[in-house]
Amino acid sequence: MTTLKIHNIESAPEESKSLLENSQKAYGMIPGLHGVLAGSPQILQAYQTLHELFTQSSFNEEELTVVWQAINVEHACHYCVPAHTGIAHMMKVDAAITEALRNETPLTDSKLEALRTMTLSVVRNRGNVSQEDLNAFYAAGYEEKHVLDIILGLSQKTISNYTNHIANTPVDAAFSKFAWTKK
Repeated sequence: MTTLKIHNIESAPEESKSLLENSQKAYGMIPGLHGVLAGSPQILQAYQTLHELFTQSSFNEEELTVVWQAINVEHACHYCVPAHTGIAHMMKVDAAITEALRNETPLTDSKLEALRTMTLSVVRNRGNVSQEDLNAFYAAGYEEKHVLDIILGLSQKTISNYTNHIANTPVDAAFSKFAWTKK
């Protein structure tokens, strides 16, 4: 059962209407998550801004997907895992990457696996990562800016994952074929 209202442009607070219009233009629909977030114009704006900033970070499409999905799966987000599976397909990310992430199996690309491992370390340890973890991440070819970009991605995903848990946001029809549950 949904426990938070999913707004449309008509029902949203006045300050959220233009933000939802932006979502409609960008995605051809208003994602359910955006409809829920519209209940607070500030959180919707924060989420949209964090999303834009993260997509402009130092990560390419595969790396964005690794960070997003590692967090989504770790947080067991019933909404974000299917949504980001669909987004990864649209970004032409190798389906083997998305399936490994969804199934919590190591990635075959060692650099991407180092990114997945570091992302999970940041999440699981609430930022208290070891120097050993950092050294392994740097040895894989990443730099300090990438650690900070993981934190940026985590900021975005914390908003969406936690909101979807509380709201029990229904998966959008466009992503329903990628439905997922934590094993």
